[in-house]
This record gives sequence, C-alpha cells and structure tokens, in this order.
Amino acid sequence: MRTASSRDMMVFMKLAVAADHAGFPLKALIIEELRKLGHETTDLGTNSTAPVDYPDYAQAVARAVLDGRVERAVLVCGSGAGACVAANKFRGIRAATCHDSFSARQAVEDDDINVLCLGARVIGPNLAVELVRDYVNAKFSGAERHKRRLGKVAKFEAEFGATSDTGAAPE
Repeated sequence: MRTASSRDMMVFMKLAVAADHAGFPLKALIIEELRKLGHETTDLGTNSTAPVDYPDYAQAVARAVLDGRVERAVLVCGSGAGACVAANKFRGIRAATCHDSFSARQAVEDDDINVLCLGARVIGPNLAVELVRDYVNAKFSGAERHKRRLGKVAKFEAEFGATSDTGAAPE
C-alpha cells in the first residue's frame, strides 16, 4: 500500500477486479470508482455478457492476490455466493460475500478478508460502489481476539484446505 500525503492519510492499493457474465455490467463501474479513489486496478475479465464460468475468475483473482500482484480483489458474479465459494478454495484467500456496508467494512476489520464478493443480481450499482468504498477504506484491526480466531482458521486451512498451487485438495 502507498499513502498519499500525510495530510489526508488516504491509503492507495493495487486491486484486481473480475466478474463472470452476470457481474460484467458492474465491473466497469467498480473499476471506475476505484480509480477515482486513487487505487491501481487490474481488470481480470470477463469482457462481455457472454456466458462464462465464475470459478475461472475466482481463480484469476486468487492467483493475483497470492502472487502479490495485488493486495486485495473484488469479484462479482450473479449472487456473490458461487464466486466466494470458489475463491475460498485457495489457501490464503479469505473471501466474503457482502451486500451491506457493515459487513463490507467489518469483514476486513475483524476477518482480514482479501477478496470482496458481490452479487450483481442482488445489489444495484449505487450499493456496489458504496460497498467497494467501505471495503477499500477498511483496515484489519489487528485486535488479539481477531488474530487468535484467524490463527484457528489458518490451522483448519493447513489441515483440510486446498493448496494455492492447484486449487485441489491435498492428497
């Protein structure tokens, strides 16, 4: 993350944005808003409303986050649920579907999510922009109770989770 001036203390990030065909109409609006806010964005597709499979875009954002090309990502599908399920199969990804401002902020502050999932068929464009703003402006609190809980989640992931290399369950 880079900081603008010390006066305004805004933090700018590198973010990936991807969507399946259902999320495509919101994707451009989200990218435009993030750029207006001063963030650097990477568009990982799709580029039309032609039917595609959301797991492919979940994989694209997961790899971008895990490879360190971006700090966080926004992933949009029809409901937000399918893309979230797929993204969470990657070790190190903490994705959450959020359709309200409290959840979009709190999921970062308490759960340190790195992928925000939105349902384009659930929320409208104005709410999508609001949620993205809440997500990027939130910071992990670092509170001991949240670190402890995330440590437990990491243990589950290490024992039972998918690998970040293939997305397949360990043998």
